[in-house]
Amino acid sequence: MSTPVDDPLSRERSHLAASRSALRAMREDVEALDISDVTANWVNAEVLAHQIDERIKALADLSDTPLFFGRLDYLRAPGAEQAEGAEGERFYIGRRHVHDADGDPMVIDWRAPVSQPFYRASKKDPMDIALRRRFGYTGGDLTAYEDEHLSDPAEAARTSKLLQQEIERPRVGPMRDIVATIQPEQDEIVRSGLSGTVCVQGGPGTGKTAVGLHRVAYLLYAHRERLARTGTLVIGPNRSFLHYIEQVLPALGELSVRQATVEDLVAHVEIKGTDDATAAVVKGDARMAQVLRRALYAHVTMPAEPVVVVRGSRRWRVPAYELEDIVRELLARDIRYGAAREALPQRIAHAVLVQMERSGEAPDDRVQDAVARNSAVKAAVKAIWPAVDPAKLVLRLLSDADFLAEHAEGILGEEEQKAVLWARPARSVRSAKWSAADAVLIDEATDLIQRTHSLGHVVLDEAQDLSPMQYRAVGRRCTTGSATVLGDLAQGTTPWATRGWQEALAHLGKPDAVVEELTAGFRVPTDVITYASRLLPHIAPGLTPVVSIRENPGHFEVREVTGTAEVLDACRESLRNEGSTALIAADARIPELAAALAEAGVPYLGPGEETTLQTRLTLVPASLAKGLEYDYVVLDEPSAVVDGEPDERTGLRRLYVALTRAVSGLTVTHKAPLPPQLS
Repeated sequence: MSTPVDDPLSRERSHLAASRSALRAMREDVEALDISDVTANWVNAEVLAHQIDERIKALADLSDTPLFFGRLDYLRAPGAEQAEGAEGERFYIGRRHVHDADGDPMVIDWRAPVSQPFYRASKKDPMDIALRRRFGYTGGDLTAYEDEHLSDPAEAARTSKLLQQEIERPRVGPMRDIVATIQPEQDEIVRSGLSGTVCVQGGPGTGKTAVGLHRVAYLLYAHRERLARTGTLVIGPNRSFLHYIEQVLPALGELSVRQATVEDLVAHVEIKGTDDATAAVVKGDARMAQVLRRALYAHVTMPAEPVVVVRGSRRWRVPAYELEDIVRELLARDIRYGAAREALPQRIAHAVLVQMERSGEAPDDRVQDAVARNSAVKAAVKAIWPAVDPAKLVLRLLSDADFLAEHAEGILGEEEQKAVLWARPARSVRSAKWSAADAVLIDEATDLIQRTHSLGHVVLDEAQDLSPMQYRAVGRRCTTGSATVLGDLAQGTTPWATRGWQEALAHLGKPDAVVEELTAGFRVPTDVITYASRLLPHIAPGLTPVVSIRENPGHFEVREVTGTAEVLDACRESLRNEGSTALIAADARIPELAAALAEAGVPYLGPGEETTLQTRLTLVPASLAKGLEYDYVVLDEPSAVVDGEPDERTGLRRLYVALTRAVSGLTVTHKAPLPPQLS
């Protein structure tokens, strides 16, 4: 049976098939490139071959990912005046650019300027768009479309059903892109310029992580050559989170973005120890940077003896007062300790050359370099400005009470000094039981000695949990670049959690960053976010509650139970639905629940492990729930989650995080009384 020629859905399917064919042709063209005679040497050949391989990967056609998700029909050609009787151009909007054999576009990259109205056009401001069409897919098959006639005053504005369905579609597996559902306020952040740093305050389900990742993709599109030279980096709170988001950028054709945790960035030593909360707070305080700086530059000693350089039959003497002037000038320049140390022998050699010239000689640069390498000059540099190992410097500060007291005087109080000192001083860097906070101190000391390489752009997610010293560590990676900072003050669960974004941005070295707030909730159902928001007055007074825009209120139930068996029953009920299910519990409850699941024959995964059709239940310690999302969540014993933290406020914030991981439904099970803040 033939399909009518004028059937719009049939025509769109034909365009999809033609676009996929064109994408395959583009990939085949790249695969057929012969580079055997176009490079000067094997190094260039390797680089070019790698670039071609990356391009081939970027042109992969993912069968279950729609090649385009929208269409724009312009009233006139973009940027042109409308000619009488003329029609504007038509563009299909997708995840990547696709062109035919003649180079004419079949799909326009969502990041291109001509695609912007797909996200921002409205009945109030149609942006020269006559029609916006959204497409619905089942798997990779185009099955529906929906039209908005933006320039037709007779057609009332309405909510897109396809958009709503896409927002509420069950989550299975890793995080996916939101390129088809980006909202106007999100698009403004995504398309903000490379030169500025943006901080996004967003409650649960507002899409701040997705916005940050899509901003990276946009910046790589708009500033590809510059970022190819300087690099980009996404920083997440833990490995589970990074695994969860790792497919978003590749799905958008971006394969070169590195992902890491803060611990990865400062991995100068092996972490073998832990700090109590008091020590960790002091070590994470920005004042430690002042202590480290004092301790480092205390190694510089003003010269008391002259330097005498012997060359042939001549002796050249640089007096102590002149050496002191050189040292003071280098200190005043405020350059890195190591850079100043490298400059010192050249400065001494220059002083010698001045004397040579006054005596009638004509030394050149080779003579100055030879003098700088003279044994007497080397000995003087070693005595005046000795080399310092950053790990050994921190080791001494944390092991030697007198050394710490000398350089922390007026900065840290006596009790604070006692808190950071090791009870059992280590004998060497290798034998020391370094903590995560110690590694950040070593990174700070390393940067004081030698400047850290700066990237073009850094995305910092779940930033509210960073200490001031961790902010400084991240800021060192983008001193000459920009950043996207993502977080929620209500979800800060560390003892040093961020109190306000302006203070945090100052520690990051980006005090002029723009702070944007996202309050529209796309992920968490209305009933769930309303229940969780009862905690906001107690954990983040003054913060705007998230308002869910989902039409489906979602399943929500608070269920009193008598034991673990009923908790497992709630999990089984959730697993009857489509999508993923998580059982979230206080960390101390995990072993008991794991044993119960195993005994009952219920298979489960750990955080970050990818769900399958056979195993859709994940057992999640509350401490690892941040940043993750599941279709259905069973939250076990809210009071145990609160009690598992060192103080009530931190515990309530941990509970707020756990309550807001559900996309479609939440069941709260409890045997003990609920925290009074939820009543």
